[in-house]
Amino acid sequence: MNVLTAKIQLYVPDEKDQSNLMQTMTAYQNACNWLSKQVFQSKVLKHFHLDELYYRELRERFCLKAQMAQSVTKTVVARYKTCKSNGHDWTQIEFKQPQYDLVWNRDYSLKESCFSVNTLTGRLKLRFEKKGMRHFFDGTWKFGTAKLVYKFNKWFLHISMSKKDELPDLTATTQVVGIDLGINFLATTYDGDGKTIFFNGREIKHHRGKAKALRKQLQQRKTPSSRKKIKTIGSRENRYVTDMNHQVTKALVENYPKGTLFVLEDLSSVRQATEKVRVKHHYVTVSWAFYRFRKFLEYKAALNGQRVVVVSPKYTSQTCPKCEHVEKANRDKKHHHFCCKKCQYQSNDDRIGAMNLFRKGLDMIETDVQGA
Repeated sequence: MNVLTAKIQLYVPDEKDQSNLMQTMTAYQNACNWLSKQVFQSKVLKHFHLDELYYRELRERFCLKAQMAQSVTKTVVARYKTCKSNGHDWTQIEFKQPQYDLVWNRDYSLKESCFSVNTLTGRLKLRFEKKGMRHFFDGTWKFGTAKLVYKFNKWFLHISMSKKDELPDLTATTQVVGIDLGINFLATTYDGDGKTIFFNGREIKHHRGKAKALRKQLQQRKTPSSRKKIKTIGSRENRYVTDMNHQVTKALVENYPKGTLFVLEDLSSVRQATEKVRVKHHYVTVSWAFYRFRKFLEYKAALNGQRVVVVSPKYTSQTCPKCEHVEKANRDKKHHHFCCKKCQYQSNDDRIGAMNLFRKGLDMIETDVQGA
């Protein structure tokens, strides 16, 4: 199942419609905060019991429609369950920004012609930015819960969409590409044609280093304006990281044909590497969104008839791709150089990692063919 979230800009030129939307979002926010207080005191997290206790009062107190009251309960329960599963202490959750969670075909509908949304005073039909959305109306995508967002004086709809994808069989693979992820080179690829592509990450590293230094200066000031600026920097950096990951994954998908198998390292335990990194380098070295990169590549590849597999990162940068000799001394991490102590083969260490991942991809295909 391929699941992604689309962010669509809505056009609300009429001031009356803007006021109507904001009024609805504020009522929804207030209802969430009120119900959050009740849940915090009672510790009841079952939707059915909360409906019995507070459904009518939610509708009367905040003038919500039936589906809105149901959605408020779902929103609050989901937030508490998330905090509980993440191991946080039992504290009262506060909804600080106006919001509105929408249920498909009840609170909203989306067609190529317009976006229709339910409000406290009735339905509104609005135009939306259609660029990049046309292929989602081909009948194969299923629309799910959406969230109405007001940010930077603009209206956005964050909508989840899912599509059942049949991943290409490994035996039908037309190309194998090993992808080594890192910091100096965000991604290094090696394919079946012996071609290597480096996606330089030094500019990104420099950009994030400047943001870190500025954040440190602002934290030392401890003023309301400095805290506000820190929040702005964090939001800007998050958008920058997301954009970079989108650009690289899009380039990878477009560079290779349908049937390509992308092989990545499983970097889910990269945080544990902090023990081996100097304290001053923790942020730049282990905080890049590798998992987000992988998820972006997975959904883009699925849309293009390609596939992504994840393998163990063990010894991928210490193994010689020519003679398969494994030794820690093969790699000079400081100078990003690899030299095999047995056969003297030399290359960039990130390229060596990509070559070994490429080889692991070939081994997977061979094993799959033999198993068939």
